[in-house]
Parts: sequence; C-alpha cells; structure tokens
Amino acid sequence: MTPAFEPVRTYLIDLQHRITTALAELDGQGSFISDAWEKPPGEMLQGNGITKIMEQGAVFERAGCGFSHVTGPQLPPSATQHRPELSGSAFEAMGVSLVFHPRNPYVPTVHMNVRALLAKPAQGEPVAWFGGGMDLTPYYGFDEDAVHFHSVCKQSLDGFDHQLYPRFKKWCDEYFYLKHRNEPRGIGGIFYDDFSELGFEKSFGMMQSVGDHFLEAYLPIVKKRQDMAYGEREREHQLYRRGRYVEFNLVWDRGTHFGLQSGGRTESILLSMPSLVSWSYQHQPAPGTPEERLTSYFLQARDWV
Repeated sequence: MTPAFEPVRTYLIDLQHRITTALAELDGQGSFISDAWEKPPGEMLQGNGITKIMEQGAVFERAGCGFSHVTGPQLPPSATQHRPELSGSAFEAMGVSLVFHPRNPYVPTVHMNVRALLAKPAQGEPVAWFGGGMDLTPYYGFDEDAVHFHSVCKQSLDGFDHQLYPRFKKWCDEYFYLKHRNEPRGIGGIFYDDFSELGFEKSFGMMQSVGDHFLEAYLPIVKKRQDMAYGEREREHQLYRRGRYVEFNLVWDRGTHFGLQSGGRTESILLSMPSLVSWSYQHQPAPGTPEERLTSYFLQARDWV
C-alpha cells in the first residue's frame, strides 16, 4: 500500500510558515519574500514549491527557507547510493530546508532540513523513507551555546529511542565534514537519512519532532549573541569561515547534488549560499586568539551533552 504523503506536505508547509514568521519577528527589520514556483510540464522534474527569502535584515544578512514537492521518472544517483536496488525508480520527494546567515559574527549560522522520499519501483511495493536534521556553524564558539543546541537536538529524539541521539550525532559529525580541508563544518547537531525503521507513522512523527524543536534550539542563541559588539577583525573572520560553508555545500552536500542532478530549481537549491564570503590563501589565525580556538577546540568532535 502506498503511504499517504498528503499529511507530510501539510506539516511541511505549516513548519515553513511557523519558522519564517518567528524569524521575521526576531529580526524586526527584514521580511520574507515568498516565491511560489512550479516546474512546467515537459521538464525532467515535475512539482511545485515555495521559496521564502529574507535579505539584508537587521539580524540576518540572508535567510532562506524553502519548501519543495517534486516527482520524477528516475531517482538521481545521490538518492540511491545506499539503496542500489531502487536505481531507476520513479519517485516523489518533499521537504523543508533552511540556512540562516546572521549579520553579527558572534551569532552562528544554522542549517535545518526535514524531508520525505517515496520511491516507486516498477516491480514491488513503494518504499518511503525520511531524512534530515539540524547543525550549527559558529564563527566564535561558546560552550553554553553548543550545550544548549545539542541538548535540544537530543530532546527531539529521546521520545522515540534514547539510542537515536548518539547515533545521529555521530552521523552528523561524519557527514558535515570537509574531507578536502580535514575539518568539520561546524559543531554538528543531528543528521539522519534513509530512515524508516520505526515504520511510516512513527518515522514521520520523529521527523516532525526534529522540525518542531528547531526554533527552541536556535533562537535563544541568536537572542543572546545578536547585540554583541564586533569590529572589522570579527567580520573578516566570519566572511573567511563562510567560505568553508560554500565549499561543503557545493562539493559534498547530498541535498545540493540531489537537486541539481534531478533537474531542480537552481535558485531554490542554492538558497543556502551567503550573500558575502571571502577566501584567503593559507590563512592561519594567530595562536591563542578566539579565531584560532574555533578550530583547535570547537571544531573538534566532542560530546556536548
């Protein structure tokens, strides 16, 4: 029997609305532009979505939150690398993905994604699974922020199985890792993919719990750091570290690859890119500085809770 995907769509659209409403209220100056789109008939990918974007707000320099719901005749390679038996299957996929880039270097960048995918093989029953998670990328580290973020991530999963947080935390540490730089992208959080082991309803419930805990995980950190004084040094460091974010999303991120390989909407797929970024050749922060402590202490896999 084909799982009912309409409740998933309803939940995701509501989640996007709740998150963008809360973020606009916190920012106070910026507002989200809502761009509803639809893939025209005849293209490889069919479907629709809502892209919401805030640029040049008081707190957020760029904040993107996108909902998409697409169908296609054949799963792209990025979706079947762990399920080769489904290669070539038609599919239906939907999700909410967001990346918020703050203006103040003391406020961390955050990413969250929750998604569902239904593969429809020519032979056999449809197969549904879920994926997602959230992770934090600070430019200047604070222990209490890392503990808070990971504690809420843990809370989002503990109602389903106490073994999920350590498992998904490790998965996140390993996934958001720049292999070509030999360093993590940030301080992690939780990440999971191809998840269906609780059955459709409970796996969907877990996805909802992750999405529902996002604002609790992130907004208190923003409120604590958004008014901290900073200067050109901190700003230059922020723009340099944003380069790592861009590198990961373009080189390693499966979600980016899925969207591009399946003929998705490029503007929406690249919603995660910051408006300003810089690179510097063989940049090394001075020993003992807060900038150096980011990589020597915070960007090391550790148990925060």
